[in-house]
Amino acid sequence: MRIAVSGTHCSGKSTLIADFLRANREFVHEPEPYEWLQEVYGEAFADRPTVDDFYRQLEVSVERLRSYPSDVSVIVERSPIDFVAYILAIGDLGRERSAVAVHDRAIEMARRGTDLLDRIAFLPLPGAGGIIAPDSEDLELREAANARLIELFVEDEFDLLGERVQVVEIRGTPTERLRALQACI
Repeated sequence: MRIAVSGTHCSGKSTLIADFLRANREFVHEPEPYEWLQEVYGEAFADRPTVDDFYRQLEVSVERLRSYPSDVSVIVERSPIDFVAYILAIGDLGRERSAVAVHDRAIEMARRGTDLLDRIAFLPLPGAGGIIAPDSEDLELREAANARLIELFVEDEFDLLGERVQVVEIRGTPTERLRALQACI
C-alpha cells in the first residue's frame, strides 16, 4: 500500500503522518522531498520557493517513489500532484513566467509518479484542525496552492490521477483525520 498525504503548506500533513505511523508501524515514512534535498543533497532554497525549486522536488518525489519495492507499505509526505499545484499557483500569482514553460514537463512527471500510488489523502483548507499559519509562511501562495489542489483532485483536467489511485478528502480534528486515513487502508 502506497499512500501520499497531500495538501498545501501548514495543512496538517506532518501531524497526521506522525499519528498514523504510531498506529501503523508496518508503514515506512517517506519525508517531503524538500527534506531530502536539504539533508541528503545539501541543496538550499530561498525563503520564497521558485518554480524550479518545486520542479526539483517533483523530480525527487518520483525518484523516491520508484525506489520502493511493490511489497513495501509506505506513507509519503506530499504527492507529485502537490508540486504541480505549486507550480501552477506561482503562475496564477504572476510571480514567475517560467511556470508556463515547466507546466507540461511537470504534469507528465506527476502522472508517472501518481501511477506509483494507491491512495492520496488530501487535506484541504480550511478544516485542517484549525491550523493557523503565520504570515511568514507565504499565505497567498498557501491559498493559491490549495485552490489548485482542489481543482486538480476534483476536475483532474490534466488526467493526473489515472484509473488506479483513489483520492480521499480528509477534514476534521486530528482524531477524525487519523480515523479517515485508517479507513483508506
